[in-house]
Amino acid sequence: MVLLTGICVSPAFAQEEKNPSLIIDTIEIFSDEFNVILREAPTVFLDDIHAVSWQVTIDNNLMYGNPDGNAVLRLYDEETPEEFIEVGMGPKPDNKFWVAVQTPKEGYIVVHSDLDRGWYPEAKSIISYTDRAGLTVNNGARIVVTNLDIGQFAINSYSVHGKQGSTDPPAINSGSMIIEFLSGDPAKNTFALFPFYMAAGIGSIVIVLLLVTKRRS
Repeated sequence: MVLLTGICVSPAFAQEEKNPSLIIDTIEIFSDEFNVILREAPTVFLDDIHAVSWQVTIDNNLMYGNPDGNAVLRLYDEETPEEFIEVGMGPKPDNKFWVAVQTPKEGYIVVHSDLDRGWYPEAKSIISYTDRAGLTVNNGARIVVTNLDIGQFAINSYSVHGKQGSTDPPAINSGSMIIEFLSGDPAKNTFALFPFYMAAGIGSIVIVLLLVTKRRS
């Protein structure tokens, strides 16, 4: 009866209970913003800080104008600005794709690189992180980085660039990249704890029934 009650009540609670820490931000980065070299790329601060558990979805609709050009996104940590996560996406037909991280201890490290069919224009790439499971990256077709430990990482800013040299032709001709930031703290979702309360309640009932049965025996 308790299990059936939980199943029936759960959907109602799921609709009513919300995570107060849930944050969703969507930004659109236009082609001109990528036509700079790294050292000239401005750092853009977000309105909100995405921490504890977050997901960044990249929808790349850029039209590349230079076979050597790239679309590079860097996500910066709030506490340590020199720490970042980098995702690079190259033009057709190769669609090269790489993921790199920089930490104060390890420096700059490329953790994944694919020079052929590394990302898929028809799909979205996803970067996800939790403070317990680490960093995971999906290139739109498969997971290419799994549970990489990067310590605590809270996104508060980003930058983009695409040119390797200042005299290079524009990396991107037109289009835009749409990035969605989604974050939240599962501990602040009261509904997320409901299964644990149910399990505790069921366990208590089972213990009581066993004691009653033992006494009667």
